[in-house]
Amino acid sequence: MSQLALKIIREEHAALSAMLRSLALMMERGPGDQPERFFDVLRAMLFYIDEFPERIHHPKESDLLFPRLVRVAPELLGVVSRLEAEHASGQDRVRELQHLLLAWELFGESRRLEFTDAAQAYLAFYLAHMHTEELELLPRAESLLDDEDWLALNTAFGAHHDPLAAGVRDPFYDRLFSRIVLTAPAPIGVGPA
Repeated sequence: MSQLALKIIREEHAALSAMLRSLALMMERGPGDQPERFFDVLRAMLFYIDEFPERIHHPKESDLLFPRLVRVAPELLGVVSRLEAEHASGQDRVRELQHLLLAWELFGESRRLEFTDAAQAYLAFYLAHMHTEELELLPRAESLLDDEDWLALNTAFGAHHDPLAAGVRDPFYDRLFSRIVLTAPAPIGVGPA
């Protein structure tokens, strides 16, 4: 049976990695002459991370993929437990970043370092999290799960695929992605330099 779920997970990881790297590039550039545009783009990026990966992607991994993996490979329980704890803290971490970004925007440079330090730590955390899933869990899933597991996983992951990762276009997300792409300067988006 085709493992559509693994393809979708990898595509969603790639889309999120691109968003995280774009966030890092935006932080390197800084607000420059157009702080309103800069903060608007960062807010939209953090909203996307909170909206799709945290609310939709992670629950499918936690509720569907991880239990099936532990059932067939109990030795993965330690890795899965760590990833679950990271999933549980992820939404709080991104919301803290949203708060720190607002503090920087409202209170100025005195709050910049607090945001950038937290954001860099978050980016490293999230990239390492996805790396662990892709290296330690997905290959094991591919080799160990049966057709019944894949049917359930393919159905769940295929039902709501991240539109940024080649999923079905969604007008709600179109507006968000347009805002990011049209506002962010190159090479992140197509907005003015």
